[in-house]
Amino acid sequence: MALVLKVNVLKAIVIAACLVLPWNATAINHGSLTDQLLAKKLGNNLVESLLVKSLLEITEGKNKQAFNTVNELIRTAPNFKLAYLIRGDLLAAQGRGLDEFGALGDIDPNIKNSANKDELNGLRDEARTRIEHYLSTKKVSQQPNLLVQFGAGQSHLIVVDTAKSRLFVYKKVDDGLQYVADYYVTIGKNGANKQVEGDKRTPLGLYFASAKLNRQLDDFYGDGAYPLNYPNELDQHQNKNGSGIWLHGTPTNTYSRPPRASDGCVVLSNPDLKALAPILQSGRVPVVIADNLDWLEKNQVNDKLEAQTADKQALENALEDWRKDWVSQNTDAYLSHYSKKFFYNDGGLQKWGDYKRGIQAAKPKVAIQINDVSMFGYPGEHKAHGLTEPMVVVNFEQDFKSNQLQNKMRKRQYWINENNRWKIFYEGAG
Repeated sequence: MALVLKVNVLKAIVIAACLVLPWNATAINHGSLTDQLLAKKLGNNLVESLLVKSLLEITEGKNKQAFNTVNELIRTAPNFKLAYLIRGDLLAAQGRGLDEFGALGDIDPNIKNSANKDELNGLRDEARTRIEHYLSTKKVSQQPNLLVQFGAGQSHLIVVDTAKSRLFVYKKVDDGLQYVADYYVTIGKNGANKQVEGDKRTPLGLYFASAKLNRQLDDFYGDGAYPLNYPNELDQHQNKNGSGIWLHGTPTNTYSRPPRASDGCVVLSNPDLKALAPILQSGRVPVVIADNLDWLEKNQVNDKLEAQTADKQALENALEDWRKDWVSQNTDAYLSHYSKKFFYNDGGLQKWGDYKRGIQAAKPKVAIQINDVSMFGYPGEHKAHGLTEPMVVVNFEQDFKSNQLQNKMRKRQYWINENNRWKIFYEGAG
């Protein structure tokens, strides 16, 4: 009877630690959730698979199997604090009952000095976050509802869902996006929606990851760091500030960190960061960070792709019309492509218009070519700042020639759909 009570207590501990996962007694007592997970071969992350397997074995009363699994997990990832905490609870359950998850963590010397309240809460949050993701049936079938057109040298899109502490990777295919993998991540201590320097929040928006920093970094950043272009042009326009937002790894003695533990960066385990390295090393990788991203179910994708194809064609046409009107030096026609809300580094539409009218008054002959065009829909976070229109970030290579100037540059524009017409909201160097 005492052993049964201890097993039941441990079940309750794991479920409570995961903040009441969507399990019920029927699911636990009839059929093995562990076997179901393994049969589905969810994910290619051995560490996370072993973690989830051990937790589910505990809820099914398979403590011996769970102990073997967590030992295998520790052999695989010797610096995984959550694994030691689970093993400590399993050891404690052999001799006495438990009041709460991790309460007897000092049984194991590997976690004796880390069993404080904040860290235990962080480990509980990590366990809950990881297992909730594994129990989800939607992670592979869903796609982000974003307009996407890759440029030359771009083949992957990274999406960070801050609410789920998850990073998703998609690759370019002929009919849109294809799911590749997903990874647990840590974001800012105070959550998302960064506003100012030092607020310990992760920014929301569309960013581009540059190549890996080639200078020697502190061990705190783990296997390396890939800077994001925060604050982007929209962030700056909205008076957001701060800097140094990176995708980076973890210290040597730490496999992973709790879901909310960084100073604003997106943090992955070192093995996961290494898995992303072939994608990130090229630079210019689009990274969408959102906490209310619209996700498409599998049965919605085809219909939405048709609508996005129409939007892309309309935007491509608008971009080409803008180029032609610029070549024609018809200033009124050229300026009609700009939103009244337009901004650039030196001001707004009025100043931009005055500048262009001065240049184009003499009708100089120019030749302009646009190549390597990419388009990425901006996530819905910009709507919180009064920008209700759909927004797309367009990047391209611009080749400008006139009698006085020859210039080739990367350019970035933000286009918004105003009253069913695409117009330029921002323009500058890309």
